[in-house]
Amino acid sequence: PTRFRLRSGQPSQLNPRSSVERQRVEQRGFGQDLVVERDWVLHVDLDQFLAAVEIRRDPSLKGLPLVVGGDGNPDRPRQVVATASYEAREHGVHSGMPLATARRRCPDAVFLPSDRDAYDAASEEVMAVLRSFPVVVEVWGWDEAFVGVHTDDPARVAEEIRRAVLARTGLSCAVGIGETRLGAKTATGRAKPGGIARMTRAEWMDDMATRPVGEIWGIGPKISARLAKLGIETVRDLAWSDTDALAAEFGPRIGPSLRVLGLGGDERPIVDEPWVAKSKSHETTFEHDITDPDRMAAEVDAMARRLTTEVAAEGRLVTHVSVKVRTSTFWTRTKISKLPSPTTDPATVADAGGLVLSRFEIERPVRLLGVRVVLDQPSEGPTGRQG
Repeated sequence: PTRFRLRSGQPSQLNPRSSVERQRVEQRGFGQDLVVERDWVLHVDLDQFLAAVEIRRDPSLKGLPLVVGGDGNPDRPRQVVATASYEAREHGVHSGMPLATARRRCPDAVFLPSDRDAYDAASEEVMAVLRSFPVVVEVWGWDEAFVGVHTDDPARVAEEIRRAVLARTGLSCAVGIGETRLGAKTATGRAKPGGIARMTRAEWMDDMATRPVGEIWGIGPKISARLAKLGIETVRDLAWSDTDALAAEFGPRIGPSLRVLGLGGDERPIVDEPWVAKSKSHETTFEHDITDPDRMAAEVDAMARRLTTEVAAEGRLVTHVSVKVRTSTFWTRTKISKLPSPTTDPATVADAGGLVLSRFEIERPVRLLGVRVVLDQPSEGPTGRQG
């Protein structure tokens, strides 16, 4: 809801009846006397999170090119960068890059192993700071959250949050301000590191119209390529596109939602219910390619059992089992099977994983194996998120 008050603090008699009328009142402003209280979305994104946690633990690392990933040993093959400090990024080091490549690009970098427990703890500290404000906090990962706030001054709230996170945790964050999740997250990209930026609907098209659709959060290379076949290459193209044509290409749900992204996203409210995962997975990239079918079966069996034990501890049931295979040539395929009935029995899930693996015709050495279990969905609680 939108509420109008005078700067004196007295309620106004104005009662705009529509979003269009409210927008006109905001733009007209009635001089400088009218203040508009309304719902805003803030996106809080921690700067170089994993590296920042390591620097907080060891301040002597501050200002050094720092690379975090794997066990921290770039001499071991097939380990990748989880994050890099800004100093390392200046040398072209980025997430997903092999550690060995990172060392070639930045020989003076300090390499550290990933420490999930430390990152979990630091993330909880930050989210506790956010929840100390009179806002709604929707956590999206270790290092980011959307915050719903009703205010007449979102920039002030953003600055208060930014300062509080830094003061109480020692970690820096950027804050994006918007009317939608998409607007706020897009603004954060302009605010990093450590700043505040704003992207409202009124500003969306001025800023984004001529940019490629791939710059929209949630639209990756594959969807961009399919949109290009429809003659949709820019954000403006997508905003002005035909919904029926999108539905024909992408389906009745995804197609129209893409046009909504082109318009700056939807205004669904921020929710603070814990996110309920639809699935959980484990993958293993082998230091040396494997060719022994028995070894492959044993790896899948172990991952399936471990996953089932983990999700059973969370009170969830497994409904499907999926196996992923990547060979030495980077040929990657995934196959899935539905279980006869939902279960928490590790042996049942492991047996199903073995059967799925047997459906592959593997003719080359295997670089990676993965197992994913699809979970039953509880009757309440969010099961997925969109921008």
